[in-house]
Amino acid sequence: MGARTAGARLEERWRDILSVHARTMCEIDRALHPHGLGASDFEVLDLLVAEGPEAGDRCRVQNLVGRVHLSQSALSRLIARLEKDGLVQRSMCAEDRRGVYVTLTPRGRDLHAEILPLQRAALARTLGDDEGPRP
Repeated sequence: MGARTAGARLEERWRDILSVHARTMCEIDRALHPHGLGASDFEVLDLLVAEGPEAGDRCRVQNLVGRVHLSQSALSRLIARLEKDGLVQRSMCAEDRRGVYVTLTPRGRDLHAEILPLQRAALARTLGDDEGPRP
C-alpha cells in the first residue's frame, strides 16, 4: 500500500508541474500576443541575447534544440517565422555546412528589450517572487 501511495504522490507532483507549466506558458502568450510573439518565440530571442557579444550573438540551431522545448522541425519553423519578421537572421556554418547559425538582428534585440518586462511580469504572476508556484 505504501508504494502505491508513493506512486500516487509522484503522479500528483507530476500533474502539478504540468499544470504550472501550462498556466505559465498561457500567461506569457497572453502578455506577448499584442507584440506578435508567443512564449516560444520569446524564449529563442532570450537565448540569443544570452549568447553575448563573445559568441557574436549567434547560436547554432542544433544548440538551441536542446534548450528550447520544441522538436527540431518546430524550432526550424519558428526561426523561419522570426527571420521573416526581421528579428533573426540565419547563416550557414563555415566549419560544418550542415549547420545553421541564428543571429539576433537589431530589431530583434530592440523587441526583446521592450517585451522582457512583460515576460518577467507574467513569470512573477504565475510563479511568484521567491514564493514558489501558486495554485
